[in-house]
Amino acid sequence: MCSLRDVAGELTELEAAVYGLSLDDVASLAAFAEDQALEFPLLSDPDGSVARKYGVLAERGWAERVTFVLAPDGRVEVVDTAVDVSRHGADLVGQLRELQGR
Repeated sequence: MCSLRDVAGELTELEAAVYGLSLDDVASLAAFAEDQALEFPLLSDPDGSVARKYGVLAERGWAERVTFVLAPDGRVEVVDTAVDVSRHGADLVGQLRELQGR
C-alpha cells in the first residue's frame, strides 16, 4: 500500500483510481490508512465475499496479495499475482503506461 501511496501523483496522471480491499474490519483499515498516510480508499470485506468472487480468498481464510487493473469499461486488463510490496507502485505505473501506450 505504501508503494502505491508513493506513486500517487503518477497514478493520478494516468487517470488510475486505486482501491485497497482487505478482510480487516473498517476500524482497523481506518487506523492503518491514517498511520500510513494513505489517500485512497481501503474497503473492508470481513466475510471474504468479494475476495472469493475474485478468486483470491485462500483456503486458510486470508486474501492473497493480488492487483487487478480494470479498463474503463470494467474488463479485467491485468491480474498481478506476483506483488512485490517494495516496488509494486512502480511496477503498476509501468503496467499502466504500457497499457495506455505511453
